[in-house]
Amino acid sequence: MAFDYKKEYPALYRAKPQPAILEVPPLHFAAVEGMGDPNEEKGSYQLAIQLLYALSYSIRMSAKSGWEIPGYFEYVVPPLEGFWWMADGSPGVDYANKSGFCWLSCIRLPDFVTEEIFQQAKEEAARKKGLDCSPLRFLRIEEGFCVQCLHTGPYDTEPESLAKMDAYAEEQGWQMNFSPERRHHEIYLSDPRRTAPEKLKTILRHPVRK
Repeated sequence: MAFDYKKEYPALYRAKPQPAILEVPPLHFAAVEGMGDPNEEKGSYQLAIQLLYALSYSIRMSAKSGWEIPGYFEYVVPPLEGFWWMADGSPGVDYANKSGFCWLSCIRLPDFVTEEIFQQAKEEAARKKGLDCSPLRFLRIEEGFCVQCLHTGPYDTEPESLAKMDAYAEEQGWQMNFSPERRHHEIYLSDPRRTAPEKLKTILRHPVRK
C-alpha cells in the first residue's frame, strides 16, 4: 500500500466543519510564489500548479524511471495547498479583488526529499516536460498553532467559514496572528475541474496565538 499523507495525518488533512485548534509541525514543500487572479486562463497560477505536479510526479515515479533516491518509499502525492495574502500587504484575502491576490502555491514533500534531491527533480521535470522549472523552491514552513475547519462549497463562500473560525478562536482565548511567515492557508481536497462548486472541499487554516 502506498503511504497516503491524508490518511496517516488526519489532524492535518481531515478537518471537520466545526473549527478546531491544532499545532502544525514544520514541513517541507515544493513551492511557487506569484500574484494575480488564480482563475486567469493560462495565467501564472495555472503555470505554478503545472510545475508543482511535474516535479511531484518526477519524484513519485523516480523508481520506475531508474532514479534511485535514498530512503524512497511509495506514496500518494499530497494535495495541493496555497498560502494567500493581498498585494497591499493586508492579511487574509479580499475575495472581491482577485487581481490583487498574492499566493504561495505548494505541495508537501516526503521527508526523504533533501534540497539536493529537489534540485535533481527540477532538472528531471524540466527535461521530461520541457518546462522552465526555475520558479520552483524548496521551502520549510513553520505554521505552529492555527485554527482550521473544513469548508464545503465554492471558494467565494469561504468567508462564511472563516467567520466561524475567527469567532471560535476568540471564544477559546486565541487571536489571529498573521505575518509574512504566517498566512491565510487553504488545502484543496477536491479537483475543481471534476467537482461541482457546491461540493468542493477545502481545509481553511489561520495562524493564531494566545
